[in-house]
Amino acid sequence: MQEPQAIHVRLADYSDAADAAAILQLMQAYARDPMGGGEALPQFTLDNLVASLDGMPGAFTLLAFEQQEAVGLMNCFTGFSTFKCKPLINIHDVIVVTTRRGRGIAGRMLQQVEAIARQRGCCKLTLEVLQGNLPAQCAYRKAGFAEYVLDPEAGHALFWEKLL
Repeated sequence: MQEPQAIHVRLADYSDAADAAAILQLMQAYARDPMGGGEALPQFTLDNLVASLDGMPGAFTLLAFEQQEAVGLMNCFTGFSTFKCKPLINIHDVIVVTTRRGRGIAGRMLQQVEAIARQRGCCKLTLEVLQGNLPAQCAYRKAGFAEYVLDPEAGHALFWEKLL
């Protein structure tokens, strides 16, 4: 793995036009990627995403930059563990631009999210990953993530959805 040069990870400022543009650019690249569904984001999403994130309590976005170029993003949301009676952070989107993958950028962002979670007294980080996205799974395992199994006899947790 080639070490990234001059990678800087920081919280995005939703009110900053350059950060907002970086969020939209990276989200659009992710949406068009096969692991993001392979289709461009709808115009409604592009027009409203940053303001909606800004208005969502507990939401934050990390941006990774190489020099001045935005090369990675994580959208995160604060949740709550009823069993632990503590907050948690769900990492909802993980994006590294295609030309920068395999260089540890996701790992750097995961370290930053973990530091934020520890500062906030969170009990865990959660995320979801496609079964076929082996490079992402490797990055997550390297950062200490594992499949969720409450009881091995009951099997692994599954992520389900119902579109509304």
